[in-house]
Amino acid sequence: MKISILLVMLMGALGCGALSCSDKDGASKSEPEDIASLGERDPALADAKIENDAKALGRYRDGLETALAFVRSRNDLFPKEKPEEATLRTREQREAVWNAWQNLLDHYLALDSLGSYHSRFRKLTPRERRRRAFLVMYGTFLAQYRVALDFIDRAEHDPDLHTLLNEPVPELGMPEGTYATFKFRFLNVARATEFVALDSLYKLYGGDEFPELRKGIELDRAGIWKMGQGRGPGLTLQNAGKIIEDAGGTAWFPVQAGVSQWMGDTKVWRLKESLVSQEQIAAMVPKLEPGDILLERREWYVSNVGLPGFWSHAALYIGTPAERRKFFDDADVKAWIRAQGQPDGDLEALLKAKHPEPYAKCIEPQEEGHAPRVIEAISEGVCFTTIEHSAAADSVVVLRPRLAKREKASAILRAFQYTGRPYDFNFDFLTDSALVCTELIYKAYEPAGGIKGLRFSLKEMLGRKLLPANDIAKMFDADFGTDKHQFDFVLFLDGHERGETAVESAVDAFRKSHTRPKWHILVQDKPEKAGD
Repeated sequence: MKISILLVMLMGALGCGALSCSDKDGASKSEPEDIASLGERDPALADAKIENDAKALGRYRDGLETALAFVRSRNDLFPKEKPEEATLRTREQREAVWNAWQNLLDHYLALDSLGSYHSRFRKLTPRERRRRAFLVMYGTFLAQYRVALDFIDRAEHDPDLHTLLNEPVPELGMPEGTYATFKFRFLNVARATEFVALDSLYKLYGGDEFPELRKGIELDRAGIWKMGQGRGPGLTLQNAGKIIEDAGGTAWFPVQAGVSQWMGDTKVWRLKESLVSQEQIAAMVPKLEPGDILLERREWYVSNVGLPGFWSHAALYIGTPAERRKFFDDADVKAWIRAQGQPDGDLEALLKAKHPEPYAKCIEPQEEGHAPRVIEAISEGVCFTTIEHSAAADSVVVLRPRLAKREKASAILRAFQYTGRPYDFNFDFLTDSALVCTELIYKAYEPAGGIKGLRFSLKEMLGRKLLPANDIAKMFDADFGTDKHQFDFVLFLDGHERGETAVESAVDAFRKSHTRPKWHILVQDKPEKAGD
């Protein structure tokens, strides 16, 4: 009887699942648009959206697999069997556990948004479009459910992990009790019932589209059914009392509060609007120099899923050919260029000679005739973009490396050689075949061959070395005012969601920005203006 009461409580307090959090007609009260309303407004765009989200689902399912593989590979952190005595982990080990946990949760957030967006698939017509949207939603549900069962099964081997995973970690944006809430969400009869219902619908729909997505679905279905042989419900019953005691039904996924939707590269809140205005970007340009580094933050995206921190993107400002010629009209730079084999000492001639195809692209006007002034690694790959496009973010800071001009010329030359390479969704700094945004910055300014460059400390996450954009801001703060300081502060446009604007803020405000939670807009009060 006691267990039955607990199960009823669990079902009644269940957080947002793939088929919940909706009003009477199935539409989310807090989300601006979903697949059903998009399908009614623009069927062709809905088809493209479903296609894009099917690919996004594959990437983020792979992200969950990577996190789970790391957990399984580290018996010192996540033991296979219950330890005979309490595990005393070092600070480094604790941070490795927290980073793996945060990485996993970031992927759950992305998948939450996918599932939520496609939850009203039943409203779509014709049947083929409805089935395709259902596959995205169902694939999302399965990936989350299966990985949750596997992770919880492993984590429950060590009672000390329960405490560690529930600890608040402000620098990673994790409040107290995240693991308890995670268990509360996935270990319940309602979740299992939902799985059976969706599985029946999957068989009914049939079809053969999205073969890669279906392959993942089949693997996840098999894993859940295997866990369901008494283990899934068993884990629920074993943890029911602890779940109620620790979690109390508190939802912590931001998407459950209507904060975000996962749209691939498509934004759905403040459509085509950023807090940093085009007027502010125009005023910014005269202050920029080739070689400057931009850190950017965009709200209403799940940016760089798996990476911690407020700042989510970095870009390299290279300027136009005219700006580069003026800036690098320097005897030291020209001598360095001649040493690279360009007799006239002209950087533009050197760039064109060494990288003719990229150079041709760097001088092609882009949207609204704007000239490319930035190199950045985005989902389409490493490419030239305009400052009007790149800086159209919600917060932007410009940092200037404290380096000689020839060092900046060298960084730009290196950056040109990476253009055209794909985006590195694996965040692997050891390879050059694909790059993530900060990897471009890291490798462009990497010290080598008489080049002083910039020195960044790489962070280990899931066994990989990488550089989160937020760590560049963190390094700036730590080194500020010391002889290790590698950057000058140029400007900071700080987005303020409630004011629907970005305000120019001082260096002190930027120095604190790396401590902001990932969902800073939830707790943001008022903008910090320059001089405050």
